Amino acid sequence: MRIGLYFGTFNPIHVGHLIIANHMAQHPQIDQIWLVVTPQNPHKEKNSLLADHLRLDMVREAIYEHPHLHASDIEFKLPKPNYTISTLTHLIEKYPMHEFSLLIGEDNLRTFHKWYNWEQILSKHKIFVYPRASQSDVPSKVEALNLEHPHIHWINDVPILGVSASQIRARLAAGKDCSFLLTERVFKYIQNGGLYRKTEHSKQ
Repeated sequence: MRIGLYFGTFNPIHVGHLIIANHMAQHPQIDQIWLVVTPQNPHKEKNSLLADHLRLDMVREAIYEHPHLHASDIEFKLPKPNYTISTLTHLIEKYPMHEFSLLIGEDNLRTFHKWYNWEQILSKHKIFVYPRASQSDVPSKVEALNLEHPHIHWINDVPILGVSASQIRARLAAGKDCSFLLTERVFKYIQNGGLYRKTEHSKQ
């Protein structure tokens, strides 16, 4: 099976994430998208990042009844810090029957040359790049990489929403309605758990 890996903190996962994931799951070179929840870095200040299991639960709620999308906690079990190359190596060893590729935003491609062992990643894995709503630069402006590389695939027809998790957290903290920016199940999960409220932030 050809698996596209979509990494993120998903704090919280919102409709923008899901539109990208669902669109890419229908790409002819991808059979399934795994949403890989990035764990909390123990060496960094927590701020508004929810506990790992809560964010994983929200991803599971968001993709309920969507078999082409899968929630992955693979990085929870790996040594810190989490390098993408280490995660890929582990996945290949655990699932040798699968082919893994990466799904990243254009902003991440711009700094891809700073990733640990990025040359090895690029030589062994396809990278599908989607544009950012806030960026309209021509892709050729990315100077650090050879954009003609056969493993870099630009996906320009991805529907992109100008919404961010930080905006949603701010709205939730202010008591504003975010029901249209989240799936119904995720919205209920947040409401029932009292997540992202100001009282929660004050304890962190």
